[in-house]
Amino acid sequence: MEEAGMLPGVPHLRSLGEVGELVEAVSPLYVRFSGGPVADAATVSRDHESGCLLPGLSVNPLTPEPWWDRKVEHWLARQLCQYAHLLAPDRYPWALTGEIAGRGPDCEPLLVGTTAVASIDRSVVDEAAWLYARVFHPGADGR
Repeated sequence: MEEAGMLPGVPHLRSLGEVGELVEAVSPLYVRFSGGPVADAATVSRDHESGCLLPGLSVNPLTPEPWWDRKVEHWLARQLCQYAHLLAPDRYPWALTGEIAGRGPDCEPLLVGTTAVASIDRSVVDEAAWLYARVFHPGADGR
């Protein structure tokens, strides 16, 4: 794992606003919660429930979909909160690009040919959770 979740040679983002600026500059952009690119390169991606090998790294999109008509920070908060449960002392969020090689069991993109673009401070996930709780209605089913 890279030192304290910081990747050498790329920016370390400390706010949702900084992540939003990166999304405007780099597209498509994804987030992964792991020990970082070096740790990921040393392992094989596998679906934990089935045991099947995955053809790429499981990621979550940071670039909003074209239909998204809200603030980019709202999208980022939602996307970061989707995998926040994966935070651990040896796992942190980092932004990356790459080519989609398939979809995982939760329909998440699976990337190959990845390039690390930035590390994301753990405090950004806390900021995302704070915003998510204020602007979304978790569990609402549209009925």
